[in-house]
This record gives sequence, structure tokens and C-alpha cells, in this order.
Amino acid sequence: MRIAITGGTGFVGKALKDELLRCGHTVFILTRNKKQSNHQNLFYVQWLNEGDHPANEMREIDVFINLAGESINSGRWTEERKKRIVSSRIQATEEVLDIIHKLQKKPDTLINASAIGFYGTSTSTVFTESNNEAGSDFLATTVEKWEEKAAEAKKEEIRTVFCRFGIILDKNEGALPRMVLPYKLFAGGTVGSGEQWVSWIHLEDVVSAILFALRNKDLIGPVNFTAPQPVRMKEFGEILGSVLHRPHWIPAPSFALKLLLGEMSDLVLKGQKVLPNKLIDSGYSFKYANLRNALSDIYS
Repeated sequence: MRIAITGGTGFVGKALKDELLRCGHTVFILTRNKKQSNHQNLFYVQWLNEGDHPANEMREIDVFINLAGESINSGRWTEERKKRIVSSRIQATEEVLDIIHKLQKKPDTLINASAIGFYGTSTSTVFTESNNEAGSDFLATTVEKWEEKAAEAKKEEIRTVFCRFGIILDKNEGALPRMVLPYKLFAGGTVGSGEQWVSWIHLEDVVSAILFALRNKDLIGPVNFTAPQPVRMKEFGEILGSVLHRPHWIPAPSFALKLLLGEMSDLVLKGQKVLPNKLIDSGYSFKYANLRNALSDIYS
């Protein structure tokens, strides 16, 4: 297939690009800073700069994958930064829709990044794709606006999938390296109350499930990208310490994290139990359904 990716130089995008190329697909990476490709099936297309016309450089696109948006976990959530988190996602998605509109042959599918933050937080509720009501916090309202914008692709009769990502586990990027650091310093322990849920997914399953969604035309709308066995934070820390052969003993109290991170502390102090019902019901088989297996692979 011929696949266009925004955010293709980011955390998920790089891994996805490599796998798509390995599978023989042609990949177009939309980027602000165009560069030369070192692969015959990889093309870089400049976008989001004044005077850019990305639709002129792409033909016969089968799938558009939109992963673009400012990271939510790379700095304190000031009011200005919260505006950028929202606007970066909306602006990128509007541009994707504009490109699609200009393409003579429309892609069959739009796969748009999203997040389980849509559901809000809870220590008791189990969330699946059948939960249609968004939460009321910052992340929930951000995701709701993002999905509403991406859903406009339906006007072009394009199958649209919202990948509601959980916490993506990888050795070098994302949240896990920060979670591991205290353990490496022999200072790891329970974060906050420990009762908050961690709905996680291995990066390999993220990439595999996106490819699964490309092929499975019955997948439409929100799809939870989380492993089928979420755990509470206390258990997550205990398993992490065990895999790393480090003690799990010094707690990180909620009040300290709130002082340090402000509202951004919600990412680690609050959570939600999310199950990937659509992927499972559609026949997707997780390579890493169990947290210990996932972490053992990452730190083997």
C-alpha cells in the first residue's frame, strides 16, 4: 500500500515507518523539515510551512495515518502549553483533512491517534469502546475535540479509526524510561496511592495493531490500544522492580508529585482501567498481554 504518515519522526511514527517499509509498503512522511530519503520506498514531504503543497507530492494514497501533536509529557502544563497541546492536534488534523480533500483519489482509511484519556479517570470503572461519554478533565476534553475534528473525514466517505493509546512501553522513549530511573537509583517505590490503574501496551503491539487495523476494514471509530491485562500502579512498580532486580520500597507521595509537576501529575497519579474489546473481538492476538512478559522483553 501507499501510506502517508504525519508524526512519522516521533516515538510511534519511527517504529511504524520501519515496520511498514519492512513489509514492502511505500511510505510518505509529512514533516516540517524535508530531507533526503535513504530508502527507495520512503519519501519525505514538507508540510505546515507557508507555501507548502503536500497534496501535489502524493498520489494514490491508500491510508493516511495522523500521529502529529505536541507531547503531553515533556513539560509542566502551563495554560500556554495546554493551548499548544490542543492546537497542535487540531491544526495538524485540519491540514490532513485539507490534503485529503485535495487528493484526486481519496484514501480508503484515516487512522488517527487518540488516547484513553478520553474516558477520564477512575479507580473502579472498567472502560471499553462502548463508553461513549468523555470525561471532564483536560486530557478528556482534548481527546474529544481531536476525535471530533478527525471524524470529519467521514464526509469524504473514508473509514476512520481512532487509536486510543494507553501508556506505550518502550526502553528508550515514552513514559517508561522515567518510571525506571528511580529503580536504577535503588529508590523505586509505589507512586501515589498505588490504587490507580495503568492501562499499558508494548510498542511492538502498537505497531502490529495499527497494521491489523489497516487490513481489517470492519474496525471503525474508537479502538482501545491497551493490553488486555491492565494493572494497578503498585503492582506495576513491584513487577518493574522484580524485572530490573531492584527493590520496590521508597514511595513517591502524591503531594510531592503535585508540587513538582502540577496538573501534569495526573498522568501518574490518576488512571483508568481500559480493555481492548474491539481488537480482541476482531481477532487481534497480543504478543505481550502480560506485563511481566512485556517488561522482560524490553529489559532482556
